[in-house]
Amino acid sequence: MSDGSFFEVDGSFGEGGGQILRTTITLSSILNKPVKVKNIRAKRNNPGLRPQHVAAVRVLADMCGAEVENLNIGESWVTFKPGEKPEPSLKFDIGTAGSTTLLMMATIPAASLNGVGCDLELIGGTDVKWSPTLDYFRYVALPAYRLVGIDCTVDVVRRGYYPQGGGIVKVQTKPSKKLTSINTVSKEPLPPSAISICSNLPRSVAERQMSSALNYLFEQDISWSDMKINVEDAVSPGSSIVLYSVGDEGPFLGADSIGERGKPAEKVGKQVSQNFMKEYSSGAPIDMHMGDILVTPLFLAEGESKFRVSTVTQHMMTDLHVASILTGRGYKLEEHKDGTATVTIGSE
Repeated sequence: MSDGSFFEVDGSFGEGGGQILRTTITLSSILNKPVKVKNIRAKRNNPGLRPQHVAAVRVLADMCGAEVENLNIGESWVTFKPGEKPEPSLKFDIGTAGSTTLLMMATIPAASLNGVGCDLELIGGTDVKWSPTLDYFRYVALPAYRLVGIDCTVDVVRRGYYPQGGGIVKVQTKPSKKLTSINTVSKEPLPPSAISICSNLPRSVAERQMSSALNYLFEQDISWSDMKINVEDAVSPGSSIVLYSVGDEGPFLGADSIGERGKPAEKVGKQVSQNFMKEYSSGAPIDMHMGDILVTPLFLAEGESKFRVSTVTQHMMTDLHVASILTGRGYKLEEHKDGTATVTIGSE
């Protein structure tokens, strides 16, 4: 339904979280379609806009010169009217440990299709809960983006952990004339690689994370390809580890885990391996998080796309619905007995 000149989206649909808002505003800026999102995060314990959601809308507005109304913490609705002034360079401080990777998921497709690209510097959290870690995004999401036709590089200047944030990430996205469809339903898994990071902590923390992760893989008779252990700059202490199995045309499989106060490094390492093995052993070439991340660009790609995902998440179902109604393109979801599902995007 539309409200005057605005296409109206109900933010309480599906899982009713912030993902509906981010996806809607991203597509609005790309399609040049004014939108009103109501009932924002209606199903959350603290409904309405939170700082990280305000940040996502604000940076997208700055990228295209959009007019925005009611963009305040706690509000249940917002309007977004895209402008026609793409900004080629921006610096944006989330102001908290809010996730820089969630902002990248919103901004990179928009920057790719705005005609000029964008050099974006983001300040916030790089490795925080409820979002992909920076290394998952760099080593799993970016190769998948390249397959779709999005040319982007991500460099970390400084890590940012909860609660202080302060991470600095530089994102360079080049303009794309068009995005291309994919057919990724069957790919042989590749030996996984691993990257373990710690900041303002002894190097032994990252080493213990890695050792625990690799020991678990060894117990599962899985050999690995490459491993890196780094100590990197940050404002506050923190750690993370990612395991990934990625090829140029797939698979795109990964999992990550984040260190926390009181959580032994060995537990962090075992956790990432357990999560990775669920993806690796599923037989699908797309992991549960990449299934979600790919939805927006594939609805904008030419032709029909098809991929098989390890697990159908509520986030992905929400994104499929929102992208379908905003683009006017259809999709099909075929769930298989083994728990995987084949997604077809682009049927008219």
